[in-house]
Amino acid sequence: MPDHEQIISALVADGDDVDRLVANLTPDQWALPTPADGWTIRHQIAHLTATFHLAGTAASDPEGFGRIAAKLTPDFDANVRGAMQRFLDDPPEVLLGQWRAVRAAAEKALAAAPPEQPVPWLVRPLPPGVLAAAGMMELFGHGQDIADALGVRRTYTDRLRVLVAFAVRVWDFGYLARDLTPPDVEFGFDLTAPSGAHWRFGPDDAAQRITGPAVDFCLLVTRRRHRADLAVTATGPDAEAWLDIAQAYRGPAGSGRRPGQFDHLPATAG
Repeated sequence: MPDHEQIISALVADGDDVDRLVANLTPDQWALPTPADGWTIRHQIAHLTATFHLAGTAASDPEGFGRIAAKLTPDFDANVRGAMQRFLDDPPEVLLGQWRAVRAAAEKALAAAPPEQPVPWLVRPLPPGVLAAAGMMELFGHGQDIADALGVRRTYTDRLRVLVAFAVRVWDFGYLARDLTPPDVEFGFDLTAPSGAHWRFGPDDAAQRITGPAVDFCLLVTRRRHRADLAVTATGPDAEAWLDIAQAYRGPAGSGRRPGQFDHLPATAG
């Protein structure tokens, strides 16, 4: 995992990228449906706002976070809906302002937190850098939904290394989400960065490996593309099976995406 300062810098930059996607949308565009069933662009930003509010509170006010966490129920989807509802009630221009203010506060709180001192989180305390990396995963996935709704092809950078490292760290989430027992193996990961650099994670001598472009890997673990549409390959039976269930987030896997669902998107950034 990159160091704390690099992670925070990447988090800020990725947040700015998502902000540029929505900064000049019309009210009608805020209401566009996204690939997430029942979610408009407005839902996506409301969810990100709620998530960053929670992360910022965890880093700056552990007791306040504890009060919020105590009100959560075992129903993951209900918690998600409840957290973002307060932001959905406002018009788009107000939501945009809330998103910017909450994101800035979370970035500041995570940057100020001692790197080696875990902050409280939903399942167990996490180092603030890991929580910030989880925030990047949220920005990547929900930002992709927004870009897909707008018909925009995103430009990716080597900041993805933070997300890749996080996804490798939580490689077992796909099993946990399905009440499966992870295999007793360690995968190796050989990925190509947007710049063309080679990134390697896991044991060098791992017999079972995941290989491919880092962008495709991130689309896979956020379940924003079907594996059939990605150039990610596996060596070994457990690694091959992992490609079907890979996810870098807690909670239900969701329906994912269909093969060929995004063939209509433009070939260049826009």
